[in-house]
Amino acid sequence: MTAKTVDLSFIYDFLPCRTPETWIEAAVSALPTLMIDHANCEKKAAATALSLMHRYTDNTALLNKMSRLAREELRHFEQVLKLMTRRGIAYEPVSASRYAQSLRDGMRKKEPDKLIDTLIVGALIEARSCERFAALAPHVDTELSDFYASLLKSESRHFADYINLAKTVGSSATVEERLKHFRARERSLIESVDTEVRFHSGVPPA
Repeated sequence: MTAKTVDLSFIYDFLPCRTPETWIEAAVSALPTLMIDHANCEKKAAATALSLMHRYTDNTALLNKMSRLAREELRHFEQVLKLMTRRGIAYEPVSASRYAQSLRDGMRKKEPDKLIDTLIVGALIEARSCERFAALAPHVDTELSDFYASLLKSESRHFADYINLAKTVGSSATVEERLKHFRARERSLIESVDTEVRFHSGVPPA
Protein backbone atom coordinates (compact mmCIF):
# COMPACT_ATOMS: atom_id res chain seq x y z
CA MET A 1 0.00 0.00 0.00
CA THR A 2 1.19 3.50 -0.79
CA ALA A 3 -0.16 6.89 0.20
CA LYS A 4 -1.36 7.31 -3.38
CA THR A 5 -3.53 4.16 -3.27
CA VAL A 6 -5.61 5.41 -0.33
CA ASP A 7 -8.32 7.94 -1.14
CA LEU A 8 -7.90 10.71 1.41
CA SER A 9 -10.15 13.26 -0.28
CA PHE A 10 -12.64 13.11 2.59
CA ILE A 11 -9.79 13.83 5.03
CA TYR A 12 -8.63 16.81 3.00
CA ASP A 13 -12.20 18.08 2.74
CA PHE A 14 -12.67 17.79 6.51
CA LEU A 15 -9.49 19.58 7.54
CA PRO A 16 -9.36 23.39 7.35
CA CYS A 17 -5.96 23.47 5.62
CA ARG A 18 -3.10 21.30 4.37
CA THR A 19 0.24 20.94 6.12
CA PRO A 20 2.68 23.73 5.13
CA GLU A 21 5.73 22.64 3.14
CA THR A 22 7.98 24.28 5.74
CA TRP A 23 6.72 21.81 8.36
CA ILE A 24 7.47 18.85 6.09
CA GLU A 25 11.02 20.10 5.51
CA ALA A 26 11.61 20.62 9.24
CA ALA A 27 10.07 17.27 10.16
CA VAL A 28 12.24 15.31 7.70
CA SER A 29 15.34 16.92 9.19
CA ALA A 30 14.26 15.98 12.73
CA LEU A 31 13.05 12.40 12.25
CA PRO A 32 14.37 10.94 15.54
CA THR A 33 12.46 13.52 17.58
CA LEU A 34 9.44 13.16 15.33
CA MET A 35 9.40 9.39 15.82
CA ILE A 36 9.56 9.76 19.60
CA ASP A 37 6.68 12.22 19.48
CA HIS A 38 4.77 9.87 17.17
CA ALA A 39 5.14 7.08 19.73
CA ASN A 40 3.85 9.42 22.43
CA CYS A 41 0.88 10.38 20.25
CA GLU A 42 -0.09 6.75 19.72
CA LYS A 43 0.12 6.07 23.45
CA LYS A 44 -1.98 9.13 24.25
CA ALA A 45 -4.56 8.19 21.62
CA ALA A 46 -5.00 4.79 23.27
CA ALA A 47 -5.29 6.43 26.69
CA THR A 48 -7.94 8.83 25.39
CA ALA A 49 -10.00 5.96 24.00
CA LEU A 50 -9.79 4.06 27.28
CA SER A 51 -10.73 7.19 29.22
CA LEU A 52 -13.85 7.59 27.10
CA MET A 53 -14.74 3.96 27.75
CA HIS A 54 -14.50 4.52 31.50
CA ARG A 55 -16.48 7.78 31.40
CA TYR A 56 -19.36 6.79 29.09
CA THR A 57 -20.17 3.22 30.09
CA ASP A 58 -23.79 3.48 28.88
CA ASN A 59 -22.85 4.25 25.26
CA THR A 60 -22.47 0.84 23.63
CA ALA A 61 -21.48 2.19 20.22
CA LEU A 62 -18.75 4.29 21.78
CA LEU A 63 -17.50 1.37 23.90
CA ASN A 64 -17.13 -0.86 20.84
CA LYS A 65 -15.42 1.76 18.68
CA MET A 66 -13.04 2.96 21.40
CA SER A 67 -12.08 -0.58 22.42
CA ARG A 68 -10.94 -1.35 18.89
CA LEU A 69 -9.30 2.04 18.51
CA ALA A 70 -7.31 1.63 21.74
CA ARG A 71 -5.99 -1.76 20.62
CA GLU A 72 -4.94 -0.40 17.24
CA GLU A 73 -3.24 2.66 18.71
CA LEU A 74 -1.23 0.50 21.13
CA ARG A 75 -0.22 -1.73 18.21
CA HIS A 76 0.97 1.35 16.36
CA PHE A 77 2.90 2.41 19.45
CA GLU A 78 4.67 -0.95 19.46
CA GLN A 79 5.46 -0.63 15.76
CA VAL A 80 7.00 2.82 16.21
CA LEU A 81 9.12 1.54 19.10
CA LYS A 82 10.34 -1.36 16.95
CA LEU A 83 11.36 1.04 14.17
CA MET A 84 13.11 3.29 16.66
CA THR A 85 15.03 0.37 18.13
CA ARG A 86 16.23 -0.73 14.70
CA ARG A 87 17.44 2.81 14.05
CA GLY A 88 19.16 3.21 17.43
CA ILE A 89 16.75 5.93 18.57
CA ALA A 90 16.29 5.93 22.34
CA TYR A 91 12.77 6.50 23.65
CA GLU A 92 13.68 9.67 25.50
CA PRO A 93 11.31 12.30 26.96
CA VAL A 94 10.28 15.08 24.59
CA SER A 95 7.86 17.86 25.34
CA ALA A 96 4.38 17.66 23.87
CA SER A 97 3.27 20.15 21.25
CA ARG A 98 0.61 22.71 22.09
CA TYR A 99 -1.76 21.21 19.50
CA ALA A 100 -4.01 18.74 21.34
CA GLN A 101 -4.27 20.72 24.56
CA SER A 102 -5.01 23.93 22.69
CA LEU A 103 -7.87 22.20 20.89
CA ARG A 104 -9.20 20.80 24.17
CA ASP A 105 -9.06 24.24 25.76
CA GLY A 106 -11.94 25.17 23.45
CA MET A 107 -14.19 22.37 24.73
CA ARG A 108 -17.36 22.92 26.73
CA LYS A 109 -17.61 21.52 30.27
CA LYS A 110 -21.20 20.28 30.63
CA GLU A 111 -22.61 17.08 29.17
CA PRO A 112 -23.55 16.12 26.52
CA ASP A 113 -21.71 19.13 25.08
CA LYS A 114 -18.40 17.92 26.49
CA LEU A 115 -18.72 14.53 24.78
CA ILE A 116 -19.65 16.12 21.45
CA ASP A 117 -16.61 18.40 21.62
CA THR A 118 -14.32 15.58 22.75
CA LEU A 119 -15.34 13.45 19.77
CA ILE A 120 -14.93 16.34 17.32
CA VAL A 121 -11.45 17.09 18.68
CA GLY A 122 -10.61 13.40 18.37
CA ALA A 123 -11.75 13.45 14.75
CA LEU A 124 -9.57 16.46 13.97
CA ILE A 125 -6.50 14.92 15.61
CA GLU A 126 -6.94 11.64 13.73
CA ALA A 127 -7.59 13.44 10.44
CA ARG A 128 -4.50 15.60 10.85
CA SER A 129 -2.40 12.55 11.76
CA CYS A 130 -3.59 10.81 8.59
CA GLU A 131 -2.87 13.88 6.47
CA ARG A 132 0.63 14.18 7.88
CA PHE A 133 1.49 10.52 7.34
CA ALA A 134 0.56 11.00 3.69
CA ALA A 135 2.51 14.26 3.48
CA LEU A 136 5.65 12.71 4.97
CA ALA A 137 5.63 9.40 3.08
CA PRO A 138 7.19 10.71 -0.18
CA HIS A 139 10.04 12.42 1.69
CA VAL A 140 11.40 9.67 3.95
CA ASP A 141 13.19 6.36 3.41
CA THR A 142 11.32 3.36 2.04
CA GLU A 143 10.85 1.57 5.37
CA LEU A 144 9.37 4.61 7.06
CA SER A 145 7.35 5.57 3.99
CA ASP A 146 5.78 2.10 3.84
CA PHE A 147 5.00 2.28 7.55
CA TYR A 148 3.30 5.66 7.27
CA ALA A 149 1.31 4.44 4.26
CA SER A 150 0.22 1.37 6.23
CA LEU A 151 -1.30 3.61 8.91
CA LEU A 152 -3.51 5.60 6.56
CA LYS A 153 -6.42 3.16 6.46
CA SER A 154 -6.72 2.75 10.23
CA GLU A 155 -6.18 6.44 11.01
CA SER A 156 -8.82 7.47 8.48
CA ARG A 157 -11.21 4.96 10.04
CA HIS A 158 -10.49 6.38 13.50
CA PHE A 159 -11.39 9.81 12.18
CA ALA A 160 -14.67 8.47 10.80
CA ASP A 161 -15.47 6.68 14.07
CA TYR A 162 -15.04 9.88 16.06
CA ILE A 163 -17.08 12.13 13.80
CA ASN A 164 -19.84 9.55 13.33
CA LEU A 165 -20.12 9.09 17.09
CA ALA A 166 -20.37 12.86 17.53
CA LYS A 167 -23.31 12.87 15.13
CA THR A 168 -25.12 10.29 17.29
CA VAL A 169 -24.79 12.48 20.38
CA GLY A 170 -25.59 15.93 18.98
CA SER A 171 -27.82 17.26 16.23
CA SER A 172 -26.39 17.86 12.77
CA ALA A 173 -26.63 21.61 13.33
CA THR A 174 -24.79 21.40 16.65
CA VAL A 175 -22.02 19.23 15.24
CA GLU A 176 -21.55 21.55 12.27
CA GLU A 177 -21.44 24.60 14.52
CA ARG A 178 -18.83 23.00 16.77
CA LEU A 179 -16.84 21.78 13.77
CA LYS A 180 -16.63 25.36 12.52
CA HIS A 181 -15.35 26.44 15.94
CA PHE A 182 -12.68 23.76 16.17
CA ARG A 183 -11.60 23.97 12.52
CA ALA A 184 -10.77 27.64 13.09
CA ARG A 185 -8.68 26.75 16.14
CA GLU A 186 -6.98 23.91 14.29
CA ARG A 187 -6.08 26.05 11.30
CA SER A 188 -4.54 28.67 13.56
CA LEU A 189 -2.41 26.03 15.30
CA ILE A 190 -1.22 24.48 12.03
CA GLU A 191 -0.45 27.74 10.23
CA SER A 192 1.06 29.80 13.05
CA VAL A 193 4.72 29.66 14.09
CA ASP A 194 5.61 26.99 16.64
CA THR A 195 8.64 26.79 18.88
CA GLU A 196 9.49 23.15 18.18
CA VAL A 197 8.98 20.43 15.60
CA ARG A 198 6.46 17.83 16.67
CA PHE A 199 4.05 15.60 14.80
CA HIS A 200 1.20 18.09 15.16
CA SER A 201 3.20 21.29 15.48
CA GLY A 202 2.72 24.43 13.44
CA VAL A 203 5.08 26.28 11.14
CA PRO A 204 8.70 26.04 12.35
CA PRO A 205 10.48 29.30 13.21
CA ALA A 206 12.41 30.89 10.37
